[in-house]
Parts: sequence; structure tokens; C-alpha cells
Amino acid sequence: MNQYTGRFGLSCALTTPYHEDGSVDLARLTRHVAWCLASGCDSVTLFGTTGEGPLLGHVAREQMIGALKGAGIDFRSHVVGGVIAASLHDALAQANQLLDADARALLVAPPFYFKGVSDDGLFAWFSSFITKLGDRARNIILYHIPSVTAVPLSIELIGRLKAAFPQAITGVKDSAGDWNYSQQLLAAHRDDLAVLIGDERVLAQAVRDGGQGAISGMANLVPGRLRTVVHQGRDDAALVELVDAVLRYPVTPAVKALVSHATGDSAWLTVRAPLLPMSVADTATLGHLFDRVFADKAA
Repeated sequence: MNQYTGRFGLSCALTTPYHEDGSVDLARLTRHVAWCLASGCDSVTLFGTTGEGPLLGHVAREQMIGALKGAGIDFRSHVVGGVIAASLHDALAQANQLLDADARALLVAPPFYFKGVSDDGLFAWFSSFITKLGDRARNIILYHIPSVTAVPLSIELIGRLKAAFPQAITGVKDSAGDWNYSQQLLAAHRDDLAVLIGDERVLAQAVRDGGQGAISGMANLVPGRLRTVVHQGRDDAALVELVDAVLRYPVTPAVKALVSHATGDSAWLTVRAPLLPMSVADTATLGHLFDRVFADKAA
């Protein structure tokens, strides 16, 4: 169980580009990954929420991995992969696909279909997942995003899993947007887990309080500014203003609309159903705000 050592830093919660027929645009993907890494990201995260991971099948994932490998992207250093599945079998297939590619870490969400499940039930699922990976289990980042999964990871459950699998579990991504929870998580695990913040509005404070970095959707747009926040704990009021605006809309289409605006490339607007692309008016509203606060940092 080779563990990643060192500060986690900034990972871009990578958005996924598509062709008009809905297939993944591998060329755009590869160019965007290269730009993110050259512009301040320590890594990129494939198949997460911003990347529409649950809407990408095994074949599409394999194609994306192959394209990035073919472009010379070092997976052990620079690629985290999302594992988001209710079925244990599917979660293991996703994990093994990423481990075969030598991914730096796995971002693992809880099984999300059944609601109101107990900590004991979640512990059983994660335990089976890690046990079945066997000696391959390494650098697992638990994914707390209850606004999407409706299955929260309690501080107690995280501690229980870390105690049971101290070598395999190395981090938590907190995307709840609940600063009280973040404070509890940092107090309990700043010394034994990489606590990663998904809500950029509290990222600087979390870094000052012991957080190790972020997996950030805004890093698709302004990775250099995010890098300063992540590595120096410096507040960024303009970034907070942009995130506040994005959260008024469905987040993944909003991020893609901003990438489209920043690059001048309308292909980025495309999302997979059941998501819908942003309207022309809403895209323009976000674009005007982006220009006002980040015009000199456009992708």
C-alpha cells in the first residue's frame, strides 16, 4: 500500500468536454488538462461531480484515461480519479481501472441510492470496498458531498474508517459547504488525514487551520489564484464573489458555461442529460461577472 506523501495541494475538479454527439472530446480534454497543470494545479481529478463522473460509463472512462496517458500525463503524480457508484461491483471496477492506470489517489463517494442509511451500513460498504481491493488499496480520499449524494459522512464514521484502514485512507474531500462541519473535521483529522475543501469560499481559512488543499471546480478557470489560496491561505474576495454567483445555478453547467466564456469555445457548454446547458442569458450574466473580477486570468 504505497501511500502518497507530501502536501496534497490544488487539484482541478476537471470538467468534461463533449462532441455534439455526446461522446467525450478527448482532444479538448487533453489540452485542458495540460493547461490546468501548467497554470498552477498540482493535479487534476477525473470523474468527479464537476466532471459528470456518474454519467460516464466504463468505456468512456477508459478512453479518457488512455488519451491522457497517450499525451504523457503522469498519473501517479498528477491524476486523481473519482469512484462514484452505488453498486460495490461497479465501484470496484472504477477503482481498479484507475489503479491500473497508476492514479495518484481515489476519490470515493458513499453508495448514494438508498437514503437514511446508518453509519454501520456505510462502514460495511466501505470496508468491503477496501478489503476487496486488497493490497491495491491506497490513497483513498473519502468524498463528503451530501447535497448531491444525500448520504453524509459523519465525523464519527470517518474516524472509524481511518482507524480500521489507517494505511488505505489518506484524505477527506469536504464539499458540504458547512463551515461548522469543516471545523469539526479539521479538529479531528488535520494531523492524520489530508482534509480537502470543495467550497472555495472557506478554503483560505481551512488552509490556515490545517487543511491540505482542495479539489476545486474553479481551478478549471483560475488555477493560479487558487494556488495562492491553497498554498498560502490567502483570502480572495473576488473568488468568493464568483462562487456565490455560480451557486445560484446548477453548478456543473455553470462551471462549463464559465469555461466556455473564458476560452471563447462554445463546445464546453455541452452537458449530458439529465443536466441541461446554461441559458444564453445566464451564461452572459456569469460571463460579465467573470470578466469584471478575473479578466486578466481568463483560461
